[in-house]
Amino acid sequence: MKFCKKYEEYMQGQCQRKKLPGVGFKNLKKILKRCRRHLQSRDNTALVPDHFGDSALCGRPSSCPDSCPVCDGTFFPSLLKEMSEVVGFFNEKAQRLLELHLASGFRKCFIWFKDKIQGNHIALIEEGKELVTYALINAIALRKILKKYDKIHYSKQGQVFKSQAHSRNLEILQSPWLCELMAFHINSQETKANTRNAPALFNGCSLIFKDEKPSLSCELFDSVKLELDLTCSICLDTVFDPVSLTCGHIFCYMCACKAGSVTIVDGLKAASPKEKCPLCREAGVYEGAVHLEELNILLSQSCPEYWAARLQSERAERIRQAKEHWESQCRAFMGI
Repeated sequence: MKFCKKYEEYMQGQCQRKKLPGVGFKNLKKILKRCRRHLQSRDNTALVPDHFGDSALCGRPSSCPDSCPVCDGTFFPSLLKEMSEVVGFFNEKAQRLLELHLASGFRKCFIWFKDKIQGNHIALIEEGKELVTYALINAIALRKILKKYDKIHYSKQGQVFKSQAHSRNLEILQSPWLCELMAFHINSQETKANTRNAPALFNGCSLIFKDEKPSLSCELFDSVKLELDLTCSICLDTVFDPVSLTCGHIFCYMCACKAGSVTIVDGLKAASPKEKCPLCREAGVYEGAVHLEELNILLSQSCPEYWAARLQSERAERIRQAKEHWESQCRAFMGI
């Protein structure tokens, strides 16, 4: 069975229960067919005999690596809109799921009542499994449709578009919430007594230590392997109290505050839009930073000695910064 048919059946099955955004695979393929006919008609008019009496193009379809009037006006705008909806839906649902898992007391009951989510742990894992499947099948759909575009156009514009989507934070496999679901999966596997009958969110997902440096590794599909380095590129140590900037790079919370020129009291949302990521130099990446709570739990359990030492030193630094902040506020209030 072709992937297009599998994808349509999956989306139809999901939409019977709830409406989900997805990639309009059939519509995008129709656009590419129109483009192919446009290229063929253009080639037929461009065939001129050379001085040997043969066609100058020898029957090969011409390429349009820079622009395509048929595709650029409909294909990429449609795909960009659909990708935005898919990533937004996935991020929202994953955030809600993990909020429920980490919540306690009255807040957990409030979320259950508001979102009508089943509160038992196995139900959460099953919903997480559905979210992961949704993310992966849409990632495959995007990969295949862009590959089809490049094949028709004899170009690499599809891969260029994918890079641009990544820079706009529309690449679902780079979502910080996928990282959180990976950590949630590993944390759940370590409590097997409560999850014996629950499905696994990922296959082959694990926390790996190489030369005492941790990384998250997960085999996804078609030999695609996702690896996330968990070493902070600022302090060059295992990320502590990790946050993911909107560009996808992960840092310690305190290191990210220093890079964003803000104190831990003000927080990352107070960072100027001009402040850039220390790695990719992209601006405006601090306001939408995501605190990786599940990853924090995973690392604290996997590196208890390091975590205890780092916690002690960070506590002293946080107290110092808080003291300086409130002293400056008091002086400003008193006009000193």
